[in-house]
Amino acid sequence: MKNDKTDFTQGSILKKLALFMLPILGALVLQAAYGAVDLLVVGRFGSTSGLSAVSTGSQVLNLVTFVVTQLAMGVTVLIARYLGEKKHEFISPVIGGAAVVFALLAAVLFGVLVFLARPISSLMQAPAEALDLTTSYVRICGAGIFFIVAYNMLSALFRGLGDSRSPLIFVLVACVVNIIGDLVLVAGFHLDAVGAAIATVAAQAVSVVCAVVMLLKKNLPFSIKKEDFRLNFQCKKFLVIGLPLALQEFLTQLSFLALCAFVNRLGLEASSGYGVACKIVNFAMLIPSALMQSMASFISQNIGAGKHQRARQTLRTGIGIGLFFGLFVFALVLCKGDLLCSFFTTDAPVIANGYAYLKGFALETILTAILFSMIGYFNGSGKTVFVMAQGLFQTLLVRLPMAYIMSIQPNASLTMIGLAAPTSTAVGVLLNVCFFLYLNRKEKKQG
Repeated sequence: MKNDKTDFTQGSILKKLALFMLPILGALVLQAAYGAVDLLVVGRFGSTSGLSAVSTGSQVLNLVTFVVTQLAMGVTVLIARYLGEKKHEFISPVIGGAAVVFALLAAVLFGVLVFLARPISSLMQAPAEALDLTTSYVRICGAGIFFIVAYNMLSALFRGLGDSRSPLIFVLVACVVNIIGDLVLVAGFHLDAVGAAIATVAAQAVSVVCAVVMLLKKNLPFSIKKEDFRLNFQCKKFLVIGLPLALQEFLTQLSFLALCAFVNRLGLEASSGYGVACKIVNFAMLIPSALMQSMASFISQNIGAGKHQRARQTLRTGIGIGLFFGLFVFALVLCKGDLLCSFFTTDAPVIANGYAYLKGFALETILTAILFSMIGYFNGSGKTVFVMAQGLFQTLLVRLPMAYIMSIQPNASLTMIGLAAPTSTAVGVLLNVCFFLYLNRKEKKQG
């Protein structure tokens, strides 16, 4: 414990967390950037219908991507724990089992997104003018879902091994390919939303190839054998961690899809404005998301090594980092949201609608600094069932009902709809703080 306290006074936790977090943040920035490029290029060189199609279609794709990312968190946490416990022989079965599980998941998603693209687009209340383009966007991205799933699984694997830099390289390559693809297919060949979808899939395919090559060249403390690639005893272990997170994320993203459908009913300009706002929201959430992912791996390794006090100190450090940047992002989104929206489109009504949503959403940038840090702590501690429960509570009982009620008002406002996010997050913060205090009290009684 003496060494732990020395670490606290020297600020090594802040340094180590920051060094691990920065590549993850960089990867998330680039990931958000290449998603934003689709909307920016279509907004500048495509049609308003194409802008709405990319907005709605990307919401569907986000649901799939975020659910896969949370499921893969189980792989990250389990590998990190085995590294902390020096049980290297268990890591290769985790990787092999995960490859099989995620391949099966990709096959199911392929069937759903390709063959049910039009019903999904209709269910999303895509405006009639954008329905065909939305369907095409969802179908093309669905055809490339194997690359999207593989990228997220491989990134989780590298983070579990304590390597947050390699995923940054993967997404940098993807970002460059996507930008080139968008400019050629949308600006050059005028393929509108279809060109953006093709560029997205091509970018993910190239990044997966890079990831596989880097994994094969990486000097690992274990060997991956052919017999590891099967449904083995490690699959249950990472699924027990990842499934609650994936279920919670599924329902959370489903609530955002419902929110998108609520907004789509307000018309094409509201739909496009909301889509632009969502891209800005993605950037606003980058630091909390990076904290959540890095803390899960960082804390899992510390708990595996028996350093529980250091894990708690990491939580406090993470919240401090998040709040420092969150206050700045809050001011930027609230005061300059219209300027941010104008980067994506020159259509004044679309900009006005996007800014209206951001005004309601702005407080979320501060609250998530606390919530995401605590979720990262509980994920790394293996308390994923609680993370799922609190997520379902705030999503199903706060965010969705509030957004729906606001959307059916006679003078429905995107600002009031946007308020549903920080309101539900405030409830989540309260639940997480209570659970943290409960665990501390329980640990003191047992000690």
